[in-house]
Amino acid sequence: MLAARASRNVPRIARSFATVVDTTGVKVAAVDYNQPTSAVTVLVKGGSRFQTKEGVAHALKNFAFKSTAKRSALGSVRESELFGGVLSASLTREHLALTAEFMRGDESFFIDLLSSFVTSAKFTRHEFEEYVTPLIAAETEAAANDPAVRALEAAHALAFRSGLGSSLFAPAHSSITVADIKSFASSAFGKGNIAVIGTGIDQSTLSKLVEKGFAGAQAGASASAPTSSYFGGETRLDSHSGLQTVFIGFGTTGGPSAELAALSAHLSPQASVKWSKGLSPIADSIPHGASVQSVYLPYSDATLFGLLVQGSSTAQVKEAGKAAVKHLKAASQGIKEEEFKTAIAKAKFAAASAVESRDGLISVLGSKILAGSDASLDATLSSLEKVSASSFSKAASSLLNAKPTYVVVGDSHSLPYADELGL
Repeated sequence: MLAARASRNVPRIARSFATVVDTTGVKVAAVDYNQPTSAVTVLVKGGSRFQTKEGVAHALKNFAFKSTAKRSALGSVRESELFGGVLSASLTREHLALTAEFMRGDESFFIDLLSSFVTSAKFTRHEFEEYVTPLIAAETEAAANDPAVRALEAAHALAFRSGLGSSLFAPAHSSITVADIKSFASSAFGKGNIAVIGTGIDQSTLSKLVEKGFAGAQAGASASAPTSSYFGGETRLDSHSGLQTVFIGFGTTGGPSAELAALSAHLSPQASVKWSKGLSPIADSIPHGASVQSVYLPYSDATLFGLLVQGSSTAQVKEAGKAAVKHLKAASQGIKEEEFKTAIAKAKFAAASAVESRDGLISVLGSKILAGSDASLDATLSSLEKVSASSFSKAASSLLNAKPTYVVVGDSHSLPYADELGL
């Protein structure tokens, strides 16, 4: 019932987010369609591309909800549980997101909890050594054992080198100190770098609580990083666990591309009907036991696009990889009108359905809210409607004319080289 209601209200949700209020230097936006729970996310321009030392953004994320001037780490957990709330922190290459989910009406406590970390975190040495360091090590190890994550991390480094190429994870043997984290937090937690985004909460209520909670936040201009450049390259990483993996990628500079979003939808083998192969041109060419996943990762000034190919054997990966490259090349030559219309429809649905989840809404509209621009879904859908068959093919052709970003993870001696797949 709620899901159906949310789906019907997508246009209204988009309009609700169209106005971003500047509350004492902090961007605030909210949407409320009367759901029984609320969530507030403090979105900070403190992703790994802005970090001053390798892994420090990862460390700051894991310091979230530890001791502040108002309460201890244990106090934060106990009080949150008394309210039945859920706290979480996540990191992307551009943003650090601190989120509290709770029952409607408990927003005063949770906004105070979130704002206290931004304005008065203690960053104690004992918490760093006892709680934060083990978390960092565990997440770094988990990433190192996941072939898909390793491939995407390596792809970013090859594609963009510095900035967006910076890893989301601290190195296994990190030299990060509490002083490093304090310094990075001081630069990241300026008001110009912060947006507060609420769902299930009234805009005026959120603005008043933000004004009170962030009154002590330091002033500061928005963080900046060098403009991204695309390079590309090839690397081969040995792995003795998990699936054999190949990432076939390309990068572009500039803002998000509607044409690439449509191309990703066109190539994605994910079926719309359970147990079917779907209509993707790649779907019928994938051998049993292998998979192909389209990857579209837009950032503020660049995009990483590609196809992640995985299988239990190197032979399966080679066959699936050849099919992926073949159909990417075919898209650059033009596709049938029916296929083009299908790609646009799938891309529009993906964009619209993303805002129905809280995580998706932050990823889709968060950057726009931080920039104080039109934070609506309408702009995204409108850009997709303007895509033509010729611009679609031209975007695919431009990708292929650039140097590819090619990564293999697994049996590096047997997995195919880029030229063996037709690149």
